[in-house]
Amino acid sequence: MPKKQSKSKEEAITNKAGEEGKITEKFDAILTGQRVVSDETDISRNLYDQSRFGEIKDGKIQYSLVEALFLYEKGKVNIKNDKGKELNSDSFVKLATKFEPNFWKRYCVYKDLRTRGYIVKTALKFGADFRVYDRGVKPGEDHAKWIVYPVHETETLTWYEFSAKNRVAHSTRKKLMLGIVDDENDVTYYCVSWIRP
Repeated sequence: MPKKQSKSKEEAITNKAGEEGKITEKFDAILTGQRVVSDETDISRNLYDQSRFGEIKDGKIQYSLVEALFLYEKGKVNIKNDKGKELNSDSFVKLATKFEPNFWKRYCVYKDLRTRGYIVKTALKFGADFRVYDRGVKPGEDHAKWIVYPVHETETLTWYEFSAKNRVAHSTRKKLMLGIVDDENDVTYYCVSWIRP
């Protein structure tokens, strides 16, 4: 009888996937302040490798609040507070909004872009909410194409604010995109381009 070979890590991850290659198992993560942190498991590492969810630091994967809620809604993660109590989406949103008053507006834009197949990362060093990579491009392989500012449809931007956002985009060689969130949480995008007369 032939000897049964052990499965590679990659095969084990593949076998955890259901139809359409979606991972059906969840990993645990803990909300600590303004980040959600998990151990580096096969599932969390696969999500990082394939779609760049989170940032790897000291053997852990740290997620922004919007990343964590997105993964929770997709059934990929169980989020617990620092006392080990599991959080549902409502309690998580309530806590996240304490840290980030504009959390829901930001989440609507993040979720919409991720659902459309873009990789979305924070863009604090660019003075924006998000940097967005074109489909098929991963951070580290190429630069982000857009910087994105979420805006609620009832908000107004002064010309000064708009000009400042545009200058940041131009100085970082990215396109400026405004994600306008309406009362139904739908998002409409406006992309700004420079034209030389």
